[in-house]
Amino acid sequence: MAKNVVIDRLDYFGRGIGQIDNKIVFVKNALPSEIVDVQIISSKKSYSEGIVTKYHKLSPKRIKSICPYFSECGGCSFLNCSYETSLNFKKAKIEELLTKNKINYSKPLEIIENPEPLNYRNKISLKILNGKIGYYENNTHNLVPITTCLIANPSINEMLKNYHLLHIQNGELTIRTNSNHEILLIIKSPETPHIDYKSLKNKVKLVGIVYNGKPLYQDDFFYERIDNKLFKVSFDAFFQVNPYITTKLFKLLSDNINESSKVLDLYSGVGTLSIVASETASEVYSIEIVKNAVLNGILNAKLNKRSNIKFMLGDVSQLVKKLKLDFDTLIIDPPRKGLDKNTIEFIKLKKPQKIIYISCDVATLMRDLKLLEEIYFIDSYKLLDMFSYTYHIESMCILKLK
Repeated sequence: MAKNVVIDRLDYFGRGIGQIDNKIVFVKNALPSEIVDVQIISSKKSYSEGIVTKYHKLSPKRIKSICPYFSECGGCSFLNCSYETSLNFKKAKIEELLTKNKINYSKPLEIIENPEPLNYRNKISLKILNGKIGYYENNTHNLVPITTCLIANPSINEMLKNYHLLHIQNGELTIRTNSNHEILLIIKSPETPHIDYKSLKNKVKLVGIVYNGKPLYQDDFFYERIDNKLFKVSFDAFFQVNPYITTKLFKLLSDNINESSKVLDLYSGVGTLSIVASETASEVYSIEIVKNAVLNGILNAKLNKRSNIKFMLGDVSQLVKKLKLDFDTLIIDPPRKGLDKNTIEFIKLKKPQKIIYISCDVATLMRDLKLLEEIYFIDSYKLLDMFSYTYHIESMCILKLK
């Protein structure tokens, strides 16, 4: 039975928060100040999750979503409001978490906006079930079939229109592209491939297909050029999904490196940040766990004529226990889980003068900032809108030794 709920704020995932019988309920596609009927779809001890069955009062900030899949798809959180409203939510969420965690930062929060908040992503991952392709509905395995994704690069959407040429009934498809609109496909499926290569090549600039982790057609990598820097990116290597914001990230990073800097770059991927840092720094050490990414990094340093970078392959959490390096600047861009205990202890032991912390998960970032606040203060905090219209928040914090 649906219950009447007043939505008073949004949670970290962009869901509306209200109360039913003195119990918190999280409601998708509900904005602050709205009054809605909610049907409970999941009930836990301390909270419930629900869906809107009827809107009695709409927020003045609500707009009609331009995405036909928004009410079901689990990809975007804010296509029901303006881009400015989505940025205000992210800014408020950071400020709320800083306050909640009692982290001392009094300067204004800077926002690096995305001038093209649609069609920006250079990578999407989709599910294929019974011949239909799409995203899973939030917190379910219910497929929402789609024919286009409004935040994906147009060349990705062209591939999406022609996925049937892969002749896959069940599996997973990741589509990656670059500034030259070339397409690299990564397919996971138990089926024997029967791909119509001739037709597919007539539709998209196909540079390669990887099938169940192995090259199936041409290359298992692509090249990307950002800010006149050339990068080789293997199919399994991390690369930033938003090229424009990446250029801004590069500039901010460069501004925080000086000629005498000795830099350690943890979780370095294909060496993008190491290469940017090496243009100014005297020495750069780069650590990454994915072998292909390290090999990419070594080649990328040569492509960009950088000879002052040393690449190391390994798990950061294990390598830092035996790492004996002299460095004064630390770059960290960890996965969503943030820093592990060993890395925190390593930082406290080495005490680099400056930490450039880039994070895609504001919750784990706050946890790590709290753990480091005894010896570091936040000199600047920037919100980079890498993931426009989604709840994900990219942050860049400059920490300096007290």
